[in-house]
Amino acid sequence: MLSPAERKKMGFPLLAGNTEIKKYGDVYFEFANNGYCKEVCENYADALIDNAKKPAPFDIIQLASMYDRMHDSKMALFYLEMLTEKKMNSDERFEYCIEMLKTLSKLGRWRDAEDFRTYNINFMQKHSEKVTLQRKAKLYMALALTDCAAKKYSQALKLLKFGYKPRGKNDTTLLEIFITVVYIFARAGDKDGLEGALGNAESCLNLLRDFDFLWQPDYYSKRIREAAEGIL
Repeated sequence: MLSPAERKKMGFPLLAGNTEIKKYGDVYFEFANNGYCKEVCENYADALIDNAKKPAPFDIIQLASMYDRMHDSKMALFYLEMLTEKKMNSDERFEYCIEMLKTLSKLGRWRDAEDFRTYNINFMQKHSEKVTLQRKAKLYMALALTDCAAKKYSQALKLLKFGYKPRGKNDTTLLEIFITVVYIFARAGDKDGLEGALGNAESCLNLLRDFDFLWQPDYYSKRIREAAEGIL
């Protein structure tokens, strides 16, 4: 979940005034202390989406992403489908495409994921040249999951070799890439590949030092273990 400052910096301001800013800040404070959990998601939805006249597309997308982190793809899709007919700016649409690809893939709807990718691929590729390397990495991971869902494992792994460069002692994006590789090898049933991928992911986690939140080391350790069981 983006902090209020990060959200504004990335061009996703709140639509209304001080009341919404405070609500978002309260939810972020809860997230910073408790991480990804049902209560935080429900409070987020209650504060800024379910009871709002015009919820910001960014909030809907971010909430869907948070449900995705909790392995609740059905709830993620529920919120993403709110945006099907809504206008979004380019940055919002880019994030929407990423989350939709991930969600459809994890639900096993690989044909729908491939159709969605085909329809949006030109936009996604062009916009990926305008965003940070971290956001570009999110796209490649989503595309890899689409291929993984279609059992195109070699192609999925190849997508993750797009040239991402490590950035400092808090590069959780690099760790996310390694975790995605673990997941793909697990889904492929490749025991040798899985063993090597696990080693890389665990080594990466051990090298990270400057986490933003106290709960992150345990959270990512759990993510690695789950990915090895084919859960992402």
